[in-house]
Amino acid sequence: MKIAVDDLSGPEIAEFLDEHVQQMRSRTPLESKHALDLDGLRKPEVTLWSVMDGDTLVGCGALKRLDADHAELKSMRTRPTRQRSGVASRLLVHIVGQAQRMGFTRLSLETGSDEFFLPARRLYEKYGFQNCEPFANYQPDPNSTFMTRTL
Repeated sequence: MKIAVDDLSGPEIAEFLDEHVQQMRSRTPLESKHALDLDGLRKPEVTLWSVMDGDTLVGCGALKRLDADHAELKSMRTRPTRQRSGVASRLLVHIVGQAQRMGFTRLSLETGSDEFFLPARRLYEKYGFQNCEPFANYQPDPNSTFMTRTL
């Protein structure tokens, strides 16, 4: 597997991210959906990495700068046929390392609170994330779980 910064210009990543947004919309009320669309991921404060296995896109994840010390993990997704195969763990380790190299001292995330998101929450806990209060512009939301870790 190869992890590399994606410039978001290819049709495969656009389709992959559109599937992510559609899946989140089907699982979460619109007012609680925080997944970034392609335009949101193209902002200068966001870096997105794609995970390729040969010629196949199998995952992605992004880092959004909130301030000089704090970043947010965004758009973590693994191709459904590759879930529980180590793609997300490898990508998360990569992004945490990149966040440290960029000088961030805190990394936070928002994910869903229902059963569908339990595997994601367990993954984040495994890598040192703990539940926290809403951060940045988030508000308390029963459909959201907020997590953070120091770097």
